[in-house]
Amino acid sequence: MRTTVGIIGAGPAGLLLARLLHNAGIDSVVLESRDRPYVERRQRAGILEQGTADVLRAAGAGERMDREGLRHDGIELRFDRKRHRVDFPALTGGRSVMVYAQTEVCKDLIALHLREGGPLLFEAEALAVEDAATDAPRIRFRHQGHEDVLECAYVVGCDGFWGVARKAIPSERVQVFERTYPFGWLGILADVPPSHDELVYARHERGFALLSMRSPAVSRLYLQVPDGTDAGTWSDEEIWDELERRFETADDWRLERGPITQKSVTPMRSYVHEPMRHGRLFLAGDAAHIVPPTGAKGLNLAVGDVVTFARALIHRQETGSAELLDAYSATCLRRVWQAERFSYDMTSLLHRAPGATPFEDRLQLARLERVASSRAAETDLAEAYTGFPFG
Repeated sequence: MRTTVGIIGAGPAGLLLARLLHNAGIDSVVLESRDRPYVERRQRAGILEQGTADVLRAAGAGERMDREGLRHDGIELRFDRKRHRVDFPALTGGRSVMVYAQTEVCKDLIALHLREGGPLLFEAEALAVEDAATDAPRIRFRHQGHEDVLECAYVVGCDGFWGVARKAIPSERVQVFERTYPFGWLGILADVPPSHDELVYARHERGFALLSMRSPAVSRLYLQVPDGTDAGTWSDEEIWDELERRFETADDWRLERGPITQKSVTPMRSYVHEPMRHGRLFLAGDAAHIVPPTGAKGLNLAVGDVVTFARALIHRQETGSAELLDAYSATCLRRVWQAERFSYDMTSLLHRAPGATPFEDRLQLARLERVASSRAAETDLAEAYTGFPFG
């Protein structure tokens, strides 16, 4: 097989890239190791920045998002039994975010691609990226029990942290920056309408909690738990009781309970791989960087990467200049590090570290009071949350 761009991974980044290239008249082939039902079921991010939502609309993939997604114009911070709302449009010149699950983004992009785009091969396992430093890179893959080779002009690895793309970059060229946090998130899905119409981020002496949602009828909630926690050790009643404690306010707000349909624990990591490019191989999304979910940046960073690559390749096709492709890694990493900074700040602001001292507790409360009382501090949070510019 031969194509211009070989894309490894049919998550939202790989699928969106294929769509952007198709709209520009550039052919691609997408290889995905899992089957279609798995891709359309896997639960991941649910917050789309303003820029991500705009890109999906411009790509022709925003109709159902705009019909069924939930536009949010702010978030609520809770601390010391107090509530403070951050008004995004008022602080950012009109920007907002969209609550629309990654599963739904993938469904929309898959349907579009199968109807209008190039080859999308499910259960096609990428085995290796070869000759990445040459003008003719290759992807060896296994599909329907047979090994094959996809010859490309470019390869984009959207295959996550455990994928093969990153392994093709020589170790002597690589720098890795990472941090592992001593806690995780116990997350639940519950068949109950959200108890608040916007996301609630709660800092409590017992640990962080987040109230989110997947739809008007389904709530998504999280509790900070020690690293290594087994979700099965928590009963439904214990989870609801702990959520009530951490969301407690001085007014009459109440948390609605309902049947819990899913429990899982998400570990917390920060990770950056530099560079994000080697020859004709380009890394995107979790293949190159991971953020703790507190800042809602993971999916949005991946979108920024593939938008940057698509713009650079289109520029090459139209002008013959490889300037933007050569700058891909540096361009993406500027945005990546700002997202890493924001995600770390939000995590350290709202989570109580094991063994935290009373001094550290008071510093957290002082930082939250600063956000609640300073328009400048509040604006910085709102601008970062609604999204850093692409490129």
